[in-house]
Amino acid sequence: MSVPSVPVSVGLDPKTQEDEYVHTVYNEIAAHFSQTRYKPWPIVEKFLKGQLRFSVGIDVGCGNGKYLSVNPDLFVIGTDYSTGLIECGHKLNPDYNVGVADGLHLPHPKDTFDFALSIAVIHHFATEERRVEAIAHIMSRLRVGGRFLVYCWALEQENSRRGYKEGDEQDILIPWVLKKNQPKKKKTKRTKHKEEQHQEEKEDFKTEEQNETTSEPVADETKYRYYHLYKKGELAANCVAAGGRIIEEGYEKDNWWCIAERV
Repeated sequence: MSVPSVPVSVGLDPKTQEDEYVHTVYNEIAAHFSQTRYKPWPIVEKFLKGQLRFSVGIDVGCGNGKYLSVNPDLFVIGTDYSTGLIECGHKLNPDYNVGVADGLHLPHPKDTFDFALSIAVIHHFATEERRVEAIAHIMSRLRVGGRFLVYCWALEQENSRRGYKEGDEQDILIPWVLKKNQPKKKKTKRTKHKEEQHQEEKEDFKTEEQNETTSEPVADETKYRYYHLYKKGELAANCVAAGGRIIEEGYEKDNWWCIAERV
């Protein structure tokens, strides 16, 4: 049975909320979270492969760095506030150009990069003001004409297992079930065959993995992460408010996304 989301605690200032329900949690779940982030999302892959050869870009909130090597003809610098996820990235590929940085205080020079991306990150900032500020801050690192791809979770998820929909609370705490280390249940030949058939269909747009075991159950630990669920048109409006020009926008797998150009 899935763990339900819960309302955000009242009375926390934005920075404290982000520290408690974003930064601390991602460090705690980093290794488990990284295991579920391995396959590029289609539109992100298209965006990266569509960049001019030898372009230079930044990935803000890069996690374990899974997008840094999508296009070997690019030079991409990844940053994340989570030291745990950056360590996961180093383990995956010691050659990744990654470092720890706050999305509102990037170390990169302004007016420099050809492109930027921030996938499933902006929705973790606690207020609209901070979300717009983060988008503007990232775009300030782009040259004029540089493009920024941003993804955020959508409110409109009626067809997903989460079932969020218009009218629901947009600011919520979403659970991550941290599975304890347990020996996995042996798979039958039939199960293996079925998994092989569906291997290509697997996506990492999920928030947790459920592992079956043969041992006595060990209590799992649930961690809560803050999300602002974006409704239709809201992400594009935030990008415009941050000074960008919308090139393209859309909905994919429970996320709203935008490509904004720096003007």
